Amino acid sequence: MTWNWEKPDWPNFRWDRSCLEAAEKEFLISGGVLVGTIRHLGKEEHDQLTIETMSTEAVTTSEIEGEILDRASVRSSLRKQLGLATDERPVRPAERGIAQAMVDLYRSFAEPLTEEMLFRWHRKVMSGSPNLRDLGCYRTGVEPMQIVSGPIGKPRVHFEAPPSSRVPSEMERFISWFNRTAPGGNELLPVLTKAGIAHLYFESVHPFEDGNGRIGRAIAEKALAQSLGQPTLTALAATVLARRKNYYEALEAANKENEITRWLTWFAGVAVEAQRRTIALVEFLIDKTKLLDRLRGQLNARQEKALLRMFREGPEGFRGGLSAGKYSTITGASPATTTRDLADLVAKCALVREGERRYARYRLSVPLRPVPHLSSTEQGELVEE
Repeated sequence: MTWNWEKPDWPNFRWDRSCLEAAEKEFLISGGVLVGTIRHLGKEEHDQLTIETMSTEAVTTSEIEGEILDRASVRSSLRKQLGLATDERPVRPAERGIAQAMVDLYRSFAEPLTEEMLFRWHRKVMSGSPNLRDLGCYRTGVEPMQIVSGPIGKPRVHFEAPPSSRVPSEMERFISWFNRTAPGGNELLPVLTKAGIAHLYFESVHPFEDGNGRIGRAIAEKALAQSLGQPTLTALAATVLARRKNYYEALEAANKENEITRWLTWFAGVAVEAQRRTIALVEFLIDKTKLLDRLRGQLNARQEKALLRMFREGPEGFRGGLSAGKYSTITGASPATTTRDLADLVAKCALVREGERRYARYRLSVPLRPVPHLSSTEQGELVEE
């Protein structure tokens, strides 16, 4: 097997620009919509949006690699990093590190990419792995860096990266390319094209002993943010997680050739879907603020706790709807109190009831905004799945 970095045209990637025109246009238009919508948020809602999107990205980018983090701890650490009120709960190094990396990415989005920045991110992202040999530096092992699966005696090699001896020179070339193609550089690329190439290019070099996926997705986020001129808060990792198997398959296929149209169209569909998810979240937060403002002073502590718990599920709604039993579990209320509380919430138009008696389920009265999976075809058409 000959990998992309072994071919004579490496890293001169080729692609059909016409296949990305529709997605590039959609992303820029929706980016303007997102910026305009965010401007309607008050400080509290903007802070909540920042925390929710960053914590979701932190948790999901780690989950893609099989590491399960505690969302509440990540959220608490993010609030502390951003100077917001927090519950001061104990936070493990893994949660603290990924939160620090996300805040660093958020604050430094406009800065040129540097080796020191990548090393800093690596130390933070991998702070929960104290036994890592090469922490905060490029890998130095002499053994091949391979992505494998299957039994020990008969592994399947999905990809083999360049040897460690080549990594410093490859990364010097990558960083130079990234900065040349950024806004203000002399080789500016369209936003989705730049982000998609940046992620694939970085993953192909695979410069670190571990953590390459998380840092590679952060680099894609940085490319998106630079092109839009502000931190994107795009739900990229969450969208990738929802189609993790396809993600790895697309990367594996792209690691074999330097003609990357198929990879870029796949990435473009994911990025536009991620942006739609973010817009849905912003609109949902605006609806939440309006509803809670209208009900201010009219709810008891149990009702408020249940509503906030439902809002935490986001634009797609409380899975399965809220039953009387779930309300009792969330609030500790007795069956009789639960019945009164729920009836009052329906009367105040905070909840909508569907079904009767023991089949009754309750949903928030704000519009649900599920976002369908989106693909960009090889012909450049955006198609809902």
